Amino acid sequence: MLSRLRTTWSLRPCVSVCRWAHTKDKGKPLMLNPRTNKILGLHGLLPPKVETQDIQAMRFQNNLKKMVDPLEKYVYLMGIQERNERLFYRVLMEDIEELMPIVYTPTVGLACTQYGHIFRRPKGLFISIRDKGHIRSILDNWPEPIVAAVVVTDGERILGLGDLGVYGMGIPVGKLCLYTACAGIRPERCLPVVIDVGTDNETLLKDPLYMGLYQKRDRSEAYEELIDEFMEAIVDKWGQDTLIQFEDFGNHNAFRLIRRYREKYCTFNDDIQGTASVALAGLLAAQRAVGKPITEHRVLFLGAGEAALGIANLIVMAMMEAGMTQADARQRIWMYDKHGLLIKDRSQEMDSNQEAFIHDSPGNVQSFLDAVNTIKPTAIIGVAGAGRLFTHDVIKSMGALNERPIIFALSNPTTKAECTAEDAYTLTDGRCLFASGSPFDPVTLKNGRVFTPGQGNNAYIFPGVALAVILSGVRHISDTVFLEAAKVVEYVYANGMAFRYPEPLDKDSFVRSTVWDTSYDSFLPDTYDWPGVSFSPKTN
Repeated sequence: MLSRLRTTWSLRPCVSVCRWAHTKDKGKPLMLNPRTNKILGLHGLLPPKVETQDIQAMRFQNNLKKMVDPLEKYVYLMGIQERNERLFYRVLMEDIEELMPIVYTPTVGLACTQYGHIFRRPKGLFISIRDKGHIRSILDNWPEPIVAAVVVTDGERILGLGDLGVYGMGIPVGKLCLYTACAGIRPERCLPVVIDVGTDNETLLKDPLYMGLYQKRDRSEAYEELIDEFMEAIVDKWGQDTLIQFEDFGNHNAFRLIRRYREKYCTFNDDIQGTASVALAGLLAAQRAVGKPITEHRVLFLGAGEAALGIANLIVMAMMEAGMTQADARQRIWMYDKHGLLIKDRSQEMDSNQEAFIHDSPGNVQSFLDAVNTIKPTAIIGVAGAGRLFTHDVIKSMGALNERPIIFALSNPTTKAECTAEDAYTLTDGRCLFASGSPFDPVTLKNGRVFTPGQGNNAYIFPGVALAVILSGVRHISDTVFLEAAKVVEYVYANGMAFRYPEPLDKDSFVRSTVWDTSYDSFLPDTYDWPGVSFSPKTN
């Protein structure tokens, strides 16, 4: 490498032009830095062969193919990310369908439960309740000068796995991997954060390898003050248009925090709004097969938490756009949780977020199967995270009630899905329209027909929304953004939500021009002739 550089310099005079990449590291520290380990100062520290990224990618892929255990693959992938970020993202982008279930759901859930046991190198920022009053100085420790997107969790409700405390860091890391792999957002401008206020998970509190605070969750006013301070510090350091995505907060905090911050910061909750957008997209896509407009659907949810309510509210918005009144739209949506249907007899035990979907009792409903048979839904959507509650009888009943029943088993990870793809297709003779949160393998029926299950995962929504928000300089994100998720950039400019001008005329070309390139940068300076300047390389 060095001899080749000297040859280039000896051929002609040159003027050096500084590029955006800059580092003071050299030698071994440079080699260990995943973002700059292709620069100079490595002679003698690596074998003499000069490898292309193609060869490195082939080695990476061959090693992955030898592995069977998903957690082993996860550890290997994250290790490559730590050592060579551009290679990691190249392989991830080229095989996103195969590798997304490893870096994201369902394997990331397993990785979170084992976080302290597979820990290699820290990623992101860890902020604890004991840091209250000092968050701005912690942000100053982050080495990147520009941050465009933050994904933050407090670890209380990780997927369908419950309270994992600081182990929840795997979720922001996984989400931001998809910001880059699916939307081309520069990885150095993405910041994963976990806020540690303790955990109520007794198993973790007794685990000597647990890496968070050994205390019960702080649910005092100090929690609220900590989150306020965090939001203010992010904006103070990186600007008002810094995107802050809330992830896997408990139900009691999720709605409250989004209401508290949505008009003040550029923020959204993916569990509420992202899940809603992908579920609604599934229902709208089903219209072609079912032959019914959205206004004629009757939807029954299994679960009545943040995901169910987010989906329900967006469905109501879609129905209203199609000409329905809000009251009539809400009448077409029912919810069933661990205590039964949301009905007026139970209203005292429900929170204010659920009030819009409380109905008069439809009769004697003692089980979810009773609810299906009584309400006769066209679609059932599972977001309870409680496992296989779409029983065989439930699926058969949906098949008897509908020519093309819609069955969305959206809970993650796979073990928490409400039913399997095989059950859904087999028990409806292949007539159902099925989607799941985590992927299932194709299903072959006895007659030889093969069905590839759809995946209703937020990954189809949040990277694109994030990219559009970042590029257009949006300051506040409304629910309508998720209703228009297929064309967000156009929507925010048309509705005066964008703050980045001039407005690009060709928005498609504009977006594509910003996509991060996984190719290695050349750190050789630009060289060209300069009249009257001679250059003689120094010789030893």
